[in-house]
Amino acid sequence: MKFPVPRLVTRVSAARDRHFERHRSTGLGFAFAERIGYLDAAAWAAATTASSLFLSREYLQLAEHHAPSNLTHRYALIFREDFPVAALAAQIVTVEGGRMMRPPARPEVVAKRRLLERAVKASARRLGENVRERVLVCGNLLTWGRHGVAFAPGEDPAILWPAVAEALYRMRRAEKLLGDTSLVVVKDMGPTDQPGVESLRGFSYRPAETDPDMVLELAPAWRSLDDYLARLDAKYRNAFKQVFKKLAEAGVTLEPLTDLAPHAGRLHELYLAVQANASLRPVTAPASYLPALAQCAGGGFRCTVARREGEILGFITTVRDGDLAVGYHIGFDRAVAETGIPLYLGLLQTTVPHALELGCRRLSLGRTALEPKARIGAKPVPMHFWARHKNPAVNLVLRRFLGLVPHDEPPERNPFKAEK
Repeated sequence: MKFPVPRLVTRVSAARDRHFERHRSTGLGFAFAERIGYLDAAAWAAATTASSLFLSREYLQLAEHHAPSNLTHRYALIFREDFPVAALAAQIVTVEGGRMMRPPARPEVVAKRRLLERAVKASARRLGENVRERVLVCGNLLTWGRHGVAFAPGEDPAILWPAVAEALYRMRRAEKLLGDTSLVVVKDMGPTDQPGVESLRGFSYRPAETDPDMVLELAPAWRSLDDYLARLDAKYRNAFKQVFKKLAEAGVTLEPLTDLAPHAGRLHELYLAVQANASLRPVTAPASYLPALAQCAGGGFRCTVARREGEILGFITTVRDGDLAVGYHIGFDRAVAETGIPLYLGLLQTTVPHALELGCRRLSLGRTALEPKARIGAKPVPMHFWARHKNPAVNLVLRRFLGLVPHDEPPERNPFKAEK
């Protein structure tokens, strides 16, 4: 058999070039910290001024104080001379195989996930690695969206992504004293992050698609829920109203909740009831997190609860993040919902008036329950994460595993009337 020498030489040369690129400094300056308070406030603000609430100093301070028990925070500022050009908010999370995956109901997804689990366990046995792993995540495991990287206004992200890779490399290396951190993940990259994020390939990161973020575009003419309902096709409008009618018939009312602290225990209990059914659950927010978030967001926070005879049966929160409303944490009594009372749908639908009250132009509803979100007009926005393992052999196998990461295909729905 003729050996393809030219192709092999090309691949070896390319691999050598990537190795040198990964181990060559970008020449930019870096400041690292374990608490956001250790970094210069003005420098952080300059790098994140056009970014998300979830990258603000105020939010990150509350996230530190109300962090899950298996999570710690890490930060970096990237400088060109004395000017901050980018900021990173990362997390070190300790995960165990048992809390990472729960097979969903769809048979084809169950099969893929079981195959992935068997492959991961087999590889771990062969390599002598413990299932308990510390992972460096560039992003926020309590939210979705690009909440791990911000670029200063006027900066070209494509130029700065290699510096992001360098910062993550330095963070991982610095963790050796506290415990090995083998896997690095950059989470929740969307279409607007292309093509700059593609430069991570040169640093041996590989992407994998997750479930999409379901986003409802809110027309400028919509000032109230009635305006939104008027645009729905009759079939979908009637279904929307029918949910609220069924709740009323069951004696369930939907009410705003402004002071979350006295009800933190019950809200957390309902949140856990939903989280227990999630396919991925690397972290669990403590009971104090939502009341702290409500205080941090101030007028940009909404919470609606479902009550019956005074008892809270469910809740949903919405947070304003610039012109984006985020339909955030939700919880409901599953035993009550299984009797046919549409708690989830009723709570989900209240995020529409929340978003309109907050003056937002888009409503992000996250990556679960794609069908009911599509029925209220949300469209899928593709999301990816990028991952890299420190061990080259494992990294090679990881690339194959990423192709097995299951995700649901969003349904095609158009609940709105045709434009005249």
